Amino acid sequence: MAQIEAQTDVIVIGAGPAGLSAATELARLGVSVTVLDREAEAGGIPRHCNHPPYGLREFHRLMRGPAYARRLVAKALAAGVTIRTRTTVTALHPGGSIDVSSPEGLQTLAARVVLIATGVRETSRAARLIGGEKPGGILSTGALQGIVHLNGQRPFQRPVILGTELVAFSALLTCRHAGITPVAMIEPARRISARSPAIWLARLMRVPVLLQSTLDAIHGRTRVEAVRVDRRGQMQDIATDGVIVSGGFRPEAALLRTSHLEVDAGSGGPVIDVWGRLSDPTYFAAGNLLRGVETAGWCWAEGRRVARAIHAALQGKLPDPGGARLRLASDAVRLALPHVLPMTTGQDSGVANRLQLRLARPAKGRLRLMQDGRCLIERKIDSLPERRITLPLPALHSGSDISLTLEEAR
Repeated sequence: MAQIEAQTDVIVIGAGPAGLSAATELARLGVSVTVLDREAEAGGIPRHCNHPPYGLREFHRLMRGPAYARRLVAKALAAGVTIRTRTTVTALHPGGSIDVSSPEGLQTLAARVVLIATGVRETSRAARLIGGEKPGGILSTGALQGIVHLNGQRPFQRPVILGTELVAFSALLTCRHAGITPVAMIEPARRISARSPAIWLARLMRVPVLLQSTLDAIHGRTRVEAVRVDRRGQMQDIATDGVIVSGGFRPEAALLRTSHLEVDAGSGGPVIDVWGRLSDPTYFAAGNLLRGVETAGWCWAEGRRVARAIHAALQGKLPDPGGARLRLASDAVRLALPHVLPMTTGQDSGVANRLQLRLARPAKGRLRLMQDGRCLIERKIDSLPERRITLPLPALHSGSDISLTLEEAR
């Protein structure tokens, strides 16, 4: 494919907290930036979340999601960022060339650097292998929030909520806002996935949390009428008119899977180095595309850090790509990033100054980072999937690969 002349220094794909904060920081540094987003309005997931807490890290004030999203957009525009909505990226090509579709038609755009910040999607009912019929009234948290906060509608009155990740408690707040009364939260593990204080929201709203329980089937012809729940081997039918399938976040990485860029098998997101750089160094990534889910504040801060790495790359100041690859030697660990570590460490070694881990299942034991038979770092853990686990970047003495092991407690 012939190289197309760059029309801007940086193209950012995705107008959520990571993409907008990166674009704003780059514009502040004198870089020309264009942000592309497929939605009609920029701001990302916070536009749908009409509840706090947003903005404390970024703007030092407590904000609701829509106000926070508007503030991010306003800051970007004031800095000189160009934002194009209703613009869908359809293909990524080597060297920073991308295909897009918009009301203006099909185009090929190019930039010196492309930042991918497309965020996440929730795992569907089908992917969770939930049986039963296929009635109306089954929604993801994102769909619920859009219907309630953007359309002003109430899709059901007494739903069940599947999952207890932080987003499930966000769904509780959305229900409270709309006058919806959930009849139960259903969680397969022995404890909730979110940090323990979150359960007080369910208790204050008098919503039972059914631990060690799974949703076995959904019943109803045209609308949800009941669900069958497996509670430690005992089947129980619960009358309900809706199901909120929350969490189970996975990176929104369809573009990556059809591109030349390397994808991490564990997370489904891109393989990155400590600067957020992908296997094609023209491309960078930030935000929840990397890991599945983090807070808006975390993504905002990460976007700013990656922006500074991109600025360095534009000036030719980043080291050449390469380094030691981080390999997972435990099926309990779903992802560990960055995936490529340099021969330098410390606060100035890159965007990431700590390793970020996520578990595939509840696990406890000892995590070890090993290289050439030496234990670089060891840490005791007792954690659940989707909870943040971090380790310091190890001091490396060679370019050989590093393995992450977990000796599980019996």
